[in-house]
Amino acid sequence: MKESSRPLEGLRILDFSTTIAGPHCSRLLADMGADVIKVESPEGDLMRSRPVQRDGASTMFGQLNAGKKSIVLDLKRPESIAAIKKLVARVDILVENYRPGVMKRLGLDYPVLAALNPRLIYCAISGYGQTGPGAGRPAYAPVIHAATGYDMAHLFYQQGRERPDNCGIFVADYASGAYAMGAILAALHQRHSTGKGQMVDVSMFETLVGMLLGEVNRAQFDFEMPSRPMYGPIEAGDGYVMLATASERTFQDMATAAGRRDWLTDPRFEKYADRRMNWGLLIDELEQWSKKMTVKEVVAALEKHGVPCSPYLTVTEALQDPQVEHRGSLCSIEDSGGSYKSPAPPFRFSGSPLQSGPKVASLGADTESVLTEAGLSASEIEALLK
Repeated sequence: MKESSRPLEGLRILDFSTTIAGPHCSRLLADMGADVIKVESPEGDLMRSRPVQRDGASTMFGQLNAGKKSIVLDLKRPESIAAIKKLVARVDILVENYRPGVMKRLGLDYPVLAALNPRLIYCAISGYGQTGPGAGRPAYAPVIHAATGYDMAHLFYQQGRERPDNCGIFVADYASGAYAMGAILAALHQRHSTGKGQMVDVSMFETLVGMLLGEVNRAQFDFEMPSRPMYGPIEAGDGYVMLATASERTFQDMATAAGRRDWLTDPRFEKYADRRMNWGLLIDELEQWSKKMTVKEVVAALEKHGVPCSPYLTVTEALQDPQVEHRGSLCSIEDSGGSYKSPAPPFRFSGSPLQSGPKVASLGADTESVLTEAGLSASEIEALLK
């Protein structure tokens, strides 16, 4: 591999995925250099219609699909299925996030395609996995948040609240997409030694259950919870500050910052177990100090003593952090509506670059070129495009 090449250059991916989880996975693979061919229906991915829209182009779609090619095939037509099978023979990886059973009905499930290309890595992302009594349930991220206990676990930490929160941030989608990427790369590594591909079955339900570290453990044992969560806002004179005292050292540093070294020998707070059960009392006493200062002053005092903390920022404010520019956390991508900023991958390589986008393909922009490369004749392509 040349030092200037991206890690996944030379890999080809056929991407049937829609909405968020699958496209997020394949976008990351594209950023690492894979040649991703997105297969869309004649109507296009649903996300093409989502805001923010500029001259009919969706920034949300662009963020999830920058750097991919777009081909249009009507999978209800036998000619399209035949074309897909020709493409499958030439790709390394396939990603789909249809409900289990859809690809089988189309004649494009793993056993069929593996017979055409034994080296194929076939990744299926679904709500509940490909097998079992719940496999066929329809699922979007907010449903998974409710079904796993995630929403009720979150509600537990909101004192005095009874109604679960509305969902606007699709944690299950993005986490599942990231897990899918990791699993695909593991299967790719194994293929180097075995010469054979395999199916990767990613469950959004299991993804989110796996993120409920404390909750899964407490569900199995009789464990008394503290009166107030150990991670939450403390009030300042003009707003709130989040601080994380996750170790004995940071608890001691917090006490020093607040001028309350007496907490270190106070029987209510000295030991972790007692401190956890009396956390509400500790925060009440801490706020006697913090409420007398501004957010900026509280953060400065805590940071002076090495306590992890942050003011509560809006996304607009967070993106103005100098660290964003230093790291290149945002990249420029361009679609038919113009250019805009998109999150870049959160990882970097010392010996190879990443490149997001920079272009977002219009619907079907690459259909002819991709199908020609797959060996279809001009007349066959023309028939498919009718």
